[in-house]
Amino acid sequence: MKTTMLKNEFWYGGAVYEGYRQPVSAEDIVDWDFRENPTHNQIMPLFLSSKGRYIWSNAGFRISFRKGEILAEGPETVVLEDGFQDLRGAYLAAMKSHFPFHEIKLSDRFFQTPVYNSWIELTYYQTQDNILKYAKGILENGFPAGVLMIDDGWSPYYGKWQFRGDNFRDPKGMIRELHEMGFSVMLWICPFITPDTVEFREARDKHFLIETPEGKPRILEWWNGYSAALDLTNPDAMKWLKDQLDVLMDMGVDGFKLDAGDPCYYHAGDKMFRDASGDELSRLWAEFGEQFAFNELRVCFRAGGYSLMQRLCDKQTKWDETGIAGLIPDTLIQGLTGHPFGSPDMIGGGEYTCFLNGNENACTPEMFVRYAQIAALMPVMQFSASPWRVLPEADFQKVKDALALREKCLPEILKAVENAKATGEPIARSMEFVFPGQGMERVMDQFMVGDALLVAPVWKQGEVVRSVTLPEGQWRCVGLGETEGDVLNGGRDVVLGENDVLVVLRRE
Repeated sequence: MKTTMLKNEFWYGGAVYEGYRQPVSAEDIVDWDFRENPTHNQIMPLFLSSKGRYIWSNAGFRISFRKGEILAEGPETVVLEDGFQDLRGAYLAAMKSHFPFHEIKLSDRFFQTPVYNSWIELTYYQTQDNILKYAKGILENGFPAGVLMIDDGWSPYYGKWQFRGDNFRDPKGMIRELHEMGFSVMLWICPFITPDTVEFREARDKHFLIETPEGKPRILEWWNGYSAALDLTNPDAMKWLKDQLDVLMDMGVDGFKLDAGDPCYYHAGDKMFRDASGDELSRLWAEFGEQFAFNELRVCFRAGGYSLMQRLCDKQTKWDETGIAGLIPDTLIQGLTGHPFGSPDMIGGGEYTCFLNGNENACTPEMFVRYAQIAALMPVMQFSASPWRVLPEADFQKVKDALALREKCLPEILKAVENAKATGEPIARSMEFVFPGQGMERVMDQFMVGDALLVAPVWKQGEVVRSVTLPEGQWRCVGLGETEGDVLNGGRDVVLGENDVLVVLRRE
């Protein structure tokens, strides 16, 4: 597929992790090889134009933007469709033709309350006492109950999805107590099986595992070591896994964080129940997750429109695009590629070593506060590191203020969530999506919640104010401290951010 860019045309899409490099204009030279997902986040074989065009293929493809010329090629046909007026029109047309939304069965608790993940506080050492201590700490420090994810380490090993008896003396009682405290409970799982275990031998003998071309179980390397991989193409293998998870749900577990499934861990040419690429295995893992009202996925291929809560991949505690600078643009590309129900990673970043004393890349109070303020008006707000542990009192209060602002704006957030379920449109929307033709194609560091709220967090180190691009019309201040309630005239850039508070404006 070859085409030439139109005058003042901009392109968005592909890999969520590449949001910081978008949009692509006629002045840019960018080459992406998406024949297999090279990232640890969501990807769609889709690019959208601000002039109402889109590029699509059923498989991943390579694409080159070279000074106004576009070339795309892949293993399947790459199509260019046009005539849809603007970015919103292109998105809706592509969605209708290629990824119409499934019935969205996600629990609204993801959006109504914060999500809390036990990873940063407990890492691999999850225990009943520490989980309850973490949950009680949330309430004792003035935070509301919400969705509590118990992360990696709660089971004895991978493939045996039961609470380990040494660390959880009464898991059913623990879940009941968490429910009584107001929490919904999720558990971390992965599609891997620890070798040399009863479960491994059973899965091996039933051919539930991915095998080498020679017919031996494939032992693959991933971030936690070496494991066998469940054959996600085998219906009997997936039933074997689901039967284990059903036992947990009968105990009261509400759902699961389905981690891993990255294409990079699989090997081309391996034997499965049916042939599948690494991208297809990622898609099947996402498809499996849809059956749970409480789910979380991180890496997906062509799962736009699925009933999934999808997190941005672990962000570093840095100010560049690997950290804070990537949160808003990546979230905007999530929405433009059919993944509206997103979480911008754990507040402060998902790398636990950055919360250890002595780490030169440790998360500073300023950085933690900025993460919280950026996440506050996103679809899902997820904590892991305990703000009361890592922050001085003044900064802790800023995080609580961000949470209070979210609660104040919750009606608009929930309205945008319901609209996303019905129409497939993003919740967090790019300015160009809502205001075409006003020169906002490049504005990727502020966003709209639905069509009602404009959100412009401060995201640069050392800054307490920022320039905000106001669309035409009038805008009432919601989150500006002393100037709350003021009405600003749009169609201009204005510097805002008094009292170091998150900028939120409501469209009049």
